[in-house]
Amino acid sequence: MDLKIFQVDAFADEVFKGNPAAVVPLESWLPDETLLAIAMENNLSETAYIVPHEDGTAGHYYLRWFAPNAEVEICGHATLGTAYVLFEFLGISVETLAFETRSGTLEVSRGSGGMLSMDFPAQVATDQFENAKVLADYEAALGAKIKNPLMRGPYSLFVLEKESDIRDVRDIRGIASALDQSPFWGLLITAPADEGREYDFISRFFAPGKGVPEDPVTGSTHCMLAPYWADRLGKNETTGYQASPRGGYVHCVVNGDRVTLSGKVAPYLKGTISI
Repeated sequence: MDLKIFQVDAFADEVFKGNPAAVVPLESWLPDETLLAIAMENNLSETAYIVPHEDGTAGHYYLRWFAPNAEVEICGHATLGTAYVLFEFLGISVETLAFETRSGTLEVSRGSGGMLSMDFPAQVATDQFENAKVLADYEAALGAKIKNPLMRGPYSLFVLEKESDIRDVRDIRGIASALDQSPFWGLLITAPADEGREYDFISRFFAPGKGVPEDPVTGSTHCMLAPYWADRLGKNETTGYQASPRGGYVHCVVNGDRVTLSGKVAPYLKGTISI
């Protein structure tokens, strides 16, 4: 069996930046074991699979995402990349795509200047993480004081004092060890941008337990970052920079309980999988 495969760099306007994602269009679902095996072989943070919806509506698809070792509930960069593949390589001419996912219906629309915009559910982290011993382990790994230790669902949101606190983190092994002692599989850290930057806040995201020591640019975490910084900065429209070695920008607009996340995509590879 031969399958088409595309690899793109999401939240980037040039290759080798942003977050790589693989996109595999299917006519019908393959066994989950095969989907996971392909994702493991690709060895990217996510591989996205799409199947046309049975209602036959143009631009209506089922979408699933797989990390190298598990299916994930939501993934922003691979959704953005999937929309790009449909628009640019597969000839879909609608203005808005609708994806049925494990996280509900997600829409992606064409924007101006090559931007694509995703409509995602907002997430608000309000619960405090208060385990003093584990917090001390995190601070040791981060090399910085945690101002506001919040949590929601599978990962934590730790707010640090300044931009350099985010950029200077190097102890990925220490972060992995601290995560092993906590109820989370992912760590999201953020801080306000330095004055004069072209972005409003900075972040990094680590998920070693999912096979992703550091994610290059994580769309889904901005579902939490956008409301947090909109509230602190007093504006609904912000831009985030994820300061991984590849780096990438996410434009965010908070609309009540929804967040619009926008970015560009750079194409990298078109090929065929033989299984």
